[in-house]
Amino acid sequence: MTVFSAFSNSQIIDFLRAQVNDGQVFTEPETLKKQSFSERMTSDSSGLALAYIEAKTTADVQGVMRAARKFHIPVVPQNQFTSTVVGADGVAGSFVLSTKQMNQIKEISRADSLAVVEPGVINGDLDQAARKQGMFYAPDPGSKPISGIGGNVATNAGGLSTVKYGATKDNVLGLKVVLADGREIKLGGRTLKQAFGYDLTQLFVGSEGTLGIITEVTVKLMPIPIGQPTMGIAFFADMTKLAQAVAEIRISGVYPTMLEALDNATIEALDAYEGTHYSDNSGAMLIFKVDNSVPEVVDKLNELMDKHGAVNATVTTDPAEQEGLQKLRRDMLPAVFAGQNHIMEDMAMPLSQLAPMMDYIHEVGEQKHLKIYVAGHAGDGNVHPTIVWPKEQTETPQAVVEALQLMFHKTLELGGTISGEHAVGTLKNQWNNEELGENVDQIQHQIKALFDPMGLLNPKRKIN
Repeated sequence: MTVFSAFSNSQIIDFLRAQVNDGQVFTEPETLKKQSFSERMTSDSSGLALAYIEAKTTADVQGVMRAARKFHIPVVPQNQFTSTVVGADGVAGSFVLSTKQMNQIKEISRADSLAVVEPGVINGDLDQAARKQGMFYAPDPGSKPISGIGGNVATNAGGLSTVKYGATKDNVLGLKVVLADGREIKLGGRTLKQAFGYDLTQLFVGSEGTLGIITEVTVKLMPIPIGQPTMGIAFFADMTKLAQAVAEIRISGVYPTMLEALDNATIEALDAYEGTHYSDNSGAMLIFKVDNSVPEVVDKLNELMDKHGAVNATVTTDPAEQEGLQKLRRDMLPAVFAGQNHIMEDMAMPLSQLAPMMDYIHEVGEQKHLKIYVAGHAGDGNVHPTIVWPKEQTETPQAVVEALQLMFHKTLELGGTISGEHAVGTLKNQWNNEELGENVDQIQHQIKALFDPMGLLNPKRKIN
């Protein structure tokens, strides 16, 4: 069928360029391919973008939205492009709008215990800048060295320290957001309490770019705790025993900063990757941290570890050794992914259901004859099973799909969620009705329609 277009692509691009005065507009095929397809979407099935824009200012963002409205062009917000759920890949004929060049730390205030940053500021860079002033930024996703604050906010990223300090949503005080109609609105502020109006700040946290483009973030900072932090490792017979120990540690009054779990298969992969020998201990590994090592805390930890059969526990207060343990946990993903096709999942359970879920994942692996690596943030019930299959198999095996469906249904049956911290993106947006229920699913779409009536912002992500 012949389609008589009102505007050519060159006319659209010319108009777009006129709206972006401080940033850059790219239309070269190689750049578009690079910014349209992540590792999770390596084919052109998601579609090649029409243009890739690196905004430098709020005015640039508003200009892109002006062009998008005029020509009815989808806009895919992108930050550091580290999404694991195909949440920032290009859509065919879209504008991919990156805010990674909006990367200034505008303010760090010790007096108000906050920082004001642009969305492209790297999480780890903000944390290091705050530490120079005796503060720190608590959210600690595995992507801390590479992910931007804007992306963290858009996905409500969690991480290693969530057990004590909460996820990103618990550390956001205020936002500036450009809406689909081009208005920039200010939400929240600099106060730790605020009761006026509906809480639109938290509505935008985790909205995955479907309601607006984040242009500024005000986050809480914490004072660096007094005392010497302690980290350590301990080994258990299996992940179920480890989960049972974690459940007691979590409510013991110790207030751990980190409780990270790795099963034996993951430990073996790390040994191969790092040249270590942790798998000689067999079973499952717990990496733990507390902010200070007062005797009562250490005694309670030892008591609970012994109660649940922990062996070969070691602790350290040496900063270099602690950094090594942190690196060990962060290297889990490249160690497991190396040379294999993979899908890493992200379920979060009520704490009382973590041990049963660990058992169930093991059963699914045996039932479907699959290799499943299991790790996660055990202290907050967040489990990351990773299913792998040979690199030469280009299509996802049916057994993998069936295993994921089984694990998702079991998670919901146990009162959990199938997206703890990695967001929904494209990969899970058809599960909204299943997890949220029909009535809430409908309200989600009504909210989307209110903020984005033309359906321009990150279409088919977050909700389907």
